[in-house]
Amino acid sequence: MAFDAIFLSAVLDEIRGRALGARIDKIHQPSRDTLILHLRCKEGREKLLFAANPTAPRLHFTQASPENPAEPPMFCMLLRKHLMGAKLVEITQPPMERAASFIFDSTDEMGFPVQKTLVAELMGRTCNLYLLSPEGRILDCLRRVGLDESAKRAALPGLMYQAPEPVTKREIPGLTQGDYAAILRAPGADLISERLMDNLGGLSPLVCREAALFAAGDTDARIEGRDPDVLAEKLYLFFAEHVGHPAPYYYAQADGTPKQFAFCPIRQYGSCEEGESFSALLDSYYTVRDRKDAMRQKSQAVRKTVTNLCQRIRRKLAIQEKELTATYDRERLRQLGDILTANLYRVEKGQTSISCEDFYDEEMKPVEIPLSPILSPQQNAAKFYKDYTRMKNAEKELTHQMNLGREELTYLESVLEELGRADTEAELEEIRQELQSQGYLRQESSRRQPKKGKLPPMRFESTDGYPIYVGRNNRQNDELTFKLARKDDIWCHASKVHGSHVIISCGGTVPPDDTVTQAAQLAAYYSETSGGQNIPVDVTQVRQVKRIPSGKPGMVIYHTYRTAIVNPYKDIVVDALNAEKKNTEE
Repeated sequence: MAFDAIFLSAVLDEIRGRALGARIDKIHQPSRDTLILHLRCKEGREKLLFAANPTAPRLHFTQASPENPAEPPMFCMLLRKHLMGAKLVEITQPPMERAASFIFDSTDEMGFPVQKTLVAELMGRTCNLYLLSPEGRILDCLRRVGLDESAKRAALPGLMYQAPEPVTKREIPGLTQGDYAAILRAPGADLISERLMDNLGGLSPLVCREAALFAAGDTDARIEGRDPDVLAEKLYLFFAEHVGHPAPYYYAQADGTPKQFAFCPIRQYGSCEEGESFSALLDSYYTVRDRKDAMRQKSQAVRKTVTNLCQRIRRKLAIQEKELTATYDRERLRQLGDILTANLYRVEKGQTSISCEDFYDEEMKPVEIPLSPILSPQQNAAKFYKDYTRMKNAEKELTHQMNLGREELTYLESVLEELGRADTEAELEEIRQELQSQGYLRQESSRRQPKKGKLPPMRFESTDGYPIYVGRNNRQNDELTFKLARKDDIWCHASKVHGSHVIISCGGTVPPDDTVTQAAQLAAYYSETSGGQNIPVDVTQVRQVKRIPSGKPGMVIYHTYRTAIVNPYKDIVVDALNAEKKNTEE
């Protein structure tokens, strides 16, 4: 990703066009590092997000509605006191720096008009938000820095705000073709991208690699052996085009979510797409990322417990596999018992071994039979038969235990797959309850817990108008298939992998092939193979699906079915999830 100074400059131009003159209606601080200003603009309402997170600093309009804490943090309360109802009149940016100042017309405690400034510094580890008085004094800041931590730039209420040290690199606007040639001829790094990074301000490494790719055909191209004038001409054209006319480009993953973004085309990964706007691109990228990170943190304890259980079962299965392999040689014990029984007259008590002809061998070669000196000849022979019977019974029991272990491992692996797909706290809570009911997690304390609404299965609609339901977890899969679905409804599931049960509600009719295909694509999308192509999906009627006796939730068997080869259907998923999110917000 390339949230550099030039990208920020494009975002600020976008904000100026839509928010200058807007008044602050609400202020929220959903997390420690995130601030959202609700603006009342001429053309409607907007939400302006400030994220002073060192791992993901950014600033843009957002459509997200994150949950706010029950009690607002102190910094949020201070901003409400000073900026509620304030009018945004100016936005500035220091040259080549990832920082911006938002100047508001406000009033002081006596009601006199004053200007207060909200400064957003989005420079990695030093990310911070400052609220400044008209004189430039810090009223408060998001992250306080004491004098012992930074003598140059302490951040404490009452101190004068110190702007970041100016960038000493050259600004791209105003550079000529000759300037680029001089930069390439001067001593420095041999890679074109590194030379640009060392000399030009406001650029990210990603953009510098793109410039090298445009100028020399390779992101790792070297200056040595190339004509600096030819390279300079192409670099001049590249930056004149994209710095002068930036646009929101992104490289997308297989599921369509942005993986990299920049203000210029991203060709080093093959192909790229242009976004609707800079804010929409940032919102799409970070909303998905933040949601996944938040769910990963919330599910970490459950995931660790399930992962440890899986590892324990795998180790147990490996030991049982060795023990089972050892039982395969038990037939030889019975043969030795027969040979010893036939030669009991030759055995004297106290012997530790005896050599006898092996009549199970075609050549009747002698075999050395070990004996226990404390047992009688008859007891020694009986011991071979007893060990044979014990191994025979062990094979039967080990086979049974290993089948149970594999079934449990399959179930727990399906839970891990569900945890990876869980997007909301409600879905995670249902998985917790499922594991508690199966005895894998401790039940919550006996203190009265607030009653939580039951989460319904996901609902989609095919292009032919047929409802399609998708289970979110194993318990929902069970309920969907065996309680909610009719016997003549269509059931779909990705073949031989963990995934959701998908039901086409037919209403007594035969659904068209397009509907069945779309349901199969949903089954492929909501499975552990969702990122692949040409995924086999089994399709059958609900009446053909049976529970596994004494099996775990979601475990079924079926014999009569047909298999469709499909690709995950992303569009219908995105449209339905957007509709679901809209309904939730309303």
